[in-house]
Amino acid sequence: MQETCEEVVFSEFCKKIQPCGRILEQDGWNVWCCSPIYGEDGRVHVFYSRWRNDFNFWVADCEIGHAVADRPEGPYTHVDTALSGRGGTAWDSWSVHNPTIHKVGDRYALLYMGSDGSGLDITKEDLPGMDWDTYQPYFMRLVESKRIGLAVSDSLDGPWTRISDEKPLLEPSPETAWDDMLTTNPALLQLPDGTFRLYYKSIDWKSWREIFGIRRFGTASAKRLEGPYVKYKGNPVLTFEHLKPRFIANGTVAVSKEKEYEFETAQVEDAYVWQENGTFRMICRDMGFFNHEYGLYLESDDGLNWTGAPQVAYRDAAFYFDEKMPGLAREGRFERPQVLMKDGRPAYLFCAWRGGKYRTSSGVVLKIK
Repeated sequence: MQETCEEVVFSEFCKKIQPCGRILEQDGWNVWCCSPIYGEDGRVHVFYSRWRNDFNFWVADCEIGHAVADRPEGPYTHVDTALSGRGGTAWDSWSVHNPTIHKVGDRYALLYMGSDGSGLDITKEDLPGMDWDTYQPYFMRLVESKRIGLAVSDSLDGPWTRISDEKPLLEPSPETAWDDMLTTNPALLQLPDGTFRLYYKSIDWKSWREIFGIRRFGTASAKRLEGPYVKYKGNPVLTFEHLKPRFIANGTVAVSKEKEYEFETAQVEDAYVWQENGTFRMICRDMGFFNHEYGLYLESDDGLNWTGAPQVAYRDAAFYFDEKMPGLAREGRFERPQVLMKDGRPAYLFCAWRGGKYRTSSGVVLKIK
């Protein structure tokens, strides 16, 4: 169980952050999940999620785009669609989301989340214009279908070959387990001994039905990138389910009297993990530990025991940018943090951010000094 923190502690990581600006603002699209990497051409390649505004949320009709820029700050040019839903009865038939890109040896690994709507009594073409009350049951079914997949390529320009073709890279556990409903939000790390460690988010069916889920993170390991991945027996490795959702008042942490999305507990969301100077480091979106606007920073000696009190990884959007909020849901915070590494150290932070000139969502870049 992770320690609580009654005082707000800002990490050294947080103190190094300075704002750059929005990227990938696209008319007619919502942009999310910007995962960056330096290419052999010296340019910055970003793999990102995008879905058309006519569709409700990422889980129904999202694709993974590929964009490039000469500098991390941009501007970025959309190159192509790296992955999209395969249709038919594939486990990732409708939507692909949550890309995270890594170089492994001479290849590139693109991990993602897929959803399957093939068993629904509608098609994707029925979604545009559908009101929320009608769409919500379908949304829930699509969320429940989320699974982690992997595609590989010899080049950042593709083509991409799905390793998880017939089945996902990582399946949920048997009924009554903490992760018996879904696998999503992948984060990949290769250890010095060559072992691959896959961090993933899951929700159990019981809490999903009772309180819209408890989001926890676990890990699984494999000797080969392609797997098979064996889940750690001590999972979940990170959970805040013992805490009520909280907020910050006068520099200290207090229990929130309001529940966002009816959440009964603090949650773990959008983890990114790397190893630096022998220490495992994680950043993730805050979902009730301090508030819902910050990011969290954690350290671990082994990447399995994250027992220390989290610190703040980054602040709310208004701290960095003087941008008027247009009144959108989930605005004012950075989500799905990803890190651009250079020479083994974090150089830039890439996140998703609601708002922008099209009043939808886009990527945002912050420099790590």
